[in-house]
Amino acid sequence: MTGDESGDLTGRRLGNYRIDGVLGKGGMSVTYKATDVRLGRKVALKVIGDHLGADAEFRERFVDEARNTSAIDHANVVPLYDFGELEGMLYIAMRMVDGGDLAGLISGGPIAPARALNMLDQVADALDTLHNRGLVHLDVKPANVLVTSKETSREHVYVADFGLTRRGATGHRTRGGDFLGSPTYAAPEHLRGEPLDGRTDQYALTCVLYACLTGSPPFKGDVQTVIKGHLNGEPPAISRIVGLPAGIDEVVRKGMAKNPAERYPNCVEMIAAARRALGPLATSNEPPGAPGQAAAATVQQAPRQNTPPQGEGGPVHPYGGQQPGYGQQGPGPQGPPPQQGPPPGYGPPP
Repeated sequence: MTGDESGDLTGRRLGNYRIDGVLGKGGMSVTYKATDVRLGRKVALKVIGDHLGADAEFRERFVDEARNTSAIDHANVVPLYDFGELEGMLYIAMRMVDGGDLAGLISGGPIAPARALNMLDQVADALDTLHNRGLVHLDVKPANVLVTSKETSREHVYVADFGLTRRGATGHRTRGGDFLGSPTYAAPEHLRGEPLDGRTDQYALTCVLYACLTGSPPFKGDVQTVIKGHLNGEPPAISRIVGLPAGIDEVVRKGMAKNPAERYPNCVEMIAAARRALGPLATSNEPPGAPGQAAAATVQQAPRQNTPPQGEGGPVHPYGGQQPGYGQQGPGPQGPPPQQGPPPGYGPPP
C-alpha cells in the first residue's frame, strides 16, 4: 500500500489481522474485512498508507479520530477495538456492522416516518452524548449512519467515521484551505470556517431527516449551488414534496436556522419536535406519498421494522460506494473563505 492508498492488502497479514477483502475505499484510506487471529473475531480494519501517515496534519487527524472514538462508550457509536501503526501503515480496528447504511435506504426514495424517527432518534442520542463531552462530529450524513437488524429485535443504528471530530472546533479545512466534510449536509458556520459546536451537527442531522422524508437532501445541484443554498437559501417545504403535515416544515426551518442560536437546544429535542409535528403519521410504516395523500397514509402501531436494509438493487452493504461509512473522507470541495463572527456555543468544552 506504500505510496498508494488504493492498494489492496487482501490476503496479507498485518500484525494480528488477516485481511480477507476490501469493504470500501475513502479519499485517504481503505477499509477491509479482516480477522483478528488472536480472538477469531471479524473486524472492519481501516488502513492508511505510509505516505499519508508521514504527513503530520493527517497523522494528527488519525490519532484524534482513534482517541475520540475510543473515548465514547455509547450503544450507537461504532466500537473501536484497536489502533496503531504496523509496517509503516496506520490502522483502526472497529466492530464489523452486518447491515447497510442510511444512504442506501433513501436511494430509492422516502422512507416511512416511523422508521426514520426510530433510526434518527438513536443518532441524535449518540450525537448529544458526543456534544456533552465538548466534541463535534462534523460529518453527519446518511453514509455515516450504519443500520443493522441482526443485533437486536429492532433496527439498530451506529454513527460511524469520526475522522473530522474535534474539541472546541472551527470549520475544518486543510492547511491549503480545502473544506473537509460533506457540503451536502454542512451547516453555514461550518462552510464559513467559523467556530462550531453541537448545533452544527444538529443542522446536518436535520438535513438527514429531510432526506429520509423526501428521498433527497434539501439542496441539490453542483457544489457551489449546494453551498449557496446552505449559506443563503431556504429548503423547499417538505409538505409540498410529500404528503406530510406542514408542521414538519417549521421543524426543518428551526433545525436548519442560519443562526445556530435559533436552533433546538439539542439533537434529541429536534427529533422529538419532528415526532410531534408529524402527529399520527409519526407512527406510519408506509413511506409518504405525494402531497394531498396524507389522509390515505397507513397509520398503525405495528412492531418496528426488522426488514434488512434494502436499496434499489437489494441489500445494501455499509461499506459500498466511494465514501463508505467507515471510510475516511478526503478533502472535499473548496468552500467560501472563512469569515469572522463566531456564533455563541453550547458552552465551553470541558
